[in-house]
Amino acid sequence: MAAVKVNGKAVEAPYGSLLSDILPRGSTDTPCGGHGRCGKCRVTAHGALSAPSPEELVHLTPGELAAGVRLACCARIEGGCTVTANAAGQSRVQMDGELPKLRLNPGFTGYGAAVDVGTTTLAACLYNGDGTRLARAGGPNPQQAWGADVISRVGAALSGGGRDLARSVREGIGELLHRMSSEAGIGPEQIEEVVITGNTAMLYLLTETGPECLARAPFTAGRLFGEELPAAGLRLPCVHAKAYLTRCISAFVGGDITSALLYSGICGGPKTRMLIDVGTNGETALWHRGRLTCCSTAAGPAFEGAGLSMGMPGQTGAVDHVLVKDGGIFPHVLGEGTPLGICGSGVVDALACLLELNILDESGFLEDDPAIIAPPVSLTQRDVRMVQLAKSAVSAGIRTLMHRAGVTCREIEELVVAGGFGSYLNVESAGKIGLLPMELVPKVKVLGNGALSGAAMLLLDRDMRGCSESLAARAETADLSADEYFMEAYTEGMLF
Repeated sequence: MAAVKVNGKAVEAPYGSLLSDILPRGSTDTPCGGHGRCGKCRVTAHGALSAPSPEELVHLTPGELAAGVRLACCARIEGGCTVTANAAGQSRVQMDGELPKLRLNPGFTGYGAAVDVGTTTLAACLYNGDGTRLARAGGPNPQQAWGADVISRVGAALSGGGRDLARSVREGIGELLHRMSSEAGIGPEQIEEVVITGNTAMLYLLTETGPECLARAPFTAGRLFGEELPAAGLRLPCVHAKAYLTRCISAFVGGDITSALLYSGICGGPKTRMLIDVGTNGETALWHRGRLTCCSTAAGPAFEGAGLSMGMPGQTGAVDHVLVKDGGIFPHVLGEGTPLGICGSGVVDALACLLELNILDESGFLEDDPAIIAPPVSLTQRDVRMVQLAKSAVSAGIRTLMHRAGVTCREIEELVVAGGFGSYLNVESAGKIGLLPMELVPKVKVLGNGALSGAAMLLLDRDMRGCSESLAARAETADLSADEYFMEAYTEGMLF
């Protein structure tokens, strides 16, 4: 065993261990799941360590290597060493919004909680029996240690990591329940009911359900939830509570979309309306003439700030908005301090500004590579290509649903944008880069975390559960894998 100091604390580690094996969870960002592809898990380390790996030679400059900067997922311990890792900052988490007037019919008399298990973040709220919200809490989804996207985590589960993934997210939820209970002056064991929503993969991993069906064609989910389970079976601290897991629509259109649709209220009446939630996946739903159709497109983690050269979550130091003023670029930095990176909403703004200044052309060619946004933060040509792939997938999904229903942009009366990324998105910039159809920008309504708000509605009125399950069961999911129109729209959508 080697003697190692991590942030000043002495530990012992087996020879050959990766630095990432000994670091406290959350010490570094690992959007690629520890495969050396993203270059985000940087630490400072000195002592008996393996020679820089090929991945480190790609991501780290000679000056950084000389200063002891290493990638935790690549550097191995060969003897005594010291490691310094700065804990990742607290990401901003979009919480629930104002609920509509409800006919209260909760399944509890004392306390209940609603939880949204997002791919990137966790969010929760605590209510008492008369519908008063007592506390809210949010934080990162600790499963990010296995990768920023759903595919990485499903792959990790299939490789034997399912139990660890489940334990990780359960502990994350438990921490939120503890924080809210403390704020409300109660113990978490007094919570009698929990409603948990999330995309299909997140609910599979939470319940330790084998995700094989999500990893290979025809991608037909064998478990769509809409189930009530003992919270103790999920190892949650509300040991006497019942946990209701919201009904999913299909393998890649999850219970979070069902909840968001419930909260949005778009499914009813004669109006033609759409809902979109953009994250690592771009889920879109269209309500037209009493028919609900949905689709999911693989946007990748670019809009979550992952995979980009200087991408980061929406936390202190992130460039979150950019505008053009007097012929130059003016960025806003979260926390008003030194810029450290750029998050998804900042990337969309930055690209719109670069287009306006003719630094970026409609094909995606960057005149200045890298383009400086807020020194030292920049965007590279590779970053631009990643966003092109992501935004073309989302916009093609929107247009394909409209094409299948024979609907034009003029007939769409409202486009509801849900989710954390959508809450901070400048929709004008989204229209300029082609993420959203420009014709729909004036019709956008930003919903916030509709998944959490919808879960709260299901918590406070049990009768709504049957309605949401019925809505999910009758929704149709469009298969885009062999859709010629989608492929054409995807190719056209690559242009800015």
